[in-house]
Amino acid sequence: MAPLTGRKVFFGMAGAFGVILSVNLFLAYSAIATFPGLEVKNAYVASQNFDADRKAQLALGWTVSADVSGEELHLNITDTDGRPVEVADLDAIFGRATNVRDDQSPDFVFTGTKYVAPVTTAPGNWKLRMEATAQDGTAFRQRVVVLVQR
Repeated sequence: MAPLTGRKVFFGMAGAFGVILSVNLFLAYSAIATFPGLEVKNAYVASQNFDADRKAQLALGWTVSADVSGEELHLNITDTDGRPVEVADLDAIFGRATNVRDDQSPDFVFTGTKYVAPVTTAPGNWKLRMEATAQDGTAFRQRVVVLVQR
């Protein structure tokens, strides 16, 4: 067996730290590359109206739920009496919570009782980030967790 020299120890330590550094750089790059971005452009400006917007949204008394059946996303919006709500405008992004690769913009159609849109899914945890406008112009924003099972 060859003797352990300073040169061998140096290369062994340099190799170990090189592997650690490479893995850390790869993980940092992956985290930044999959980050979906900012929620708002200026958080300070958005915070100025937060309480008023929240109060107006709560005053609507809406309850929101969503589920996937086959390849259709079903969005239920009901008022305080449990009746379906037809909104003036509805925008949504449906995707994974961890990256934006699978994000979709569902094209919802109101059926009289709920909103339905075709989507492409796989089993797992999905999020629906919706923005609706009530008939009176009140903005309503909510995130809904959707668990897809097959």
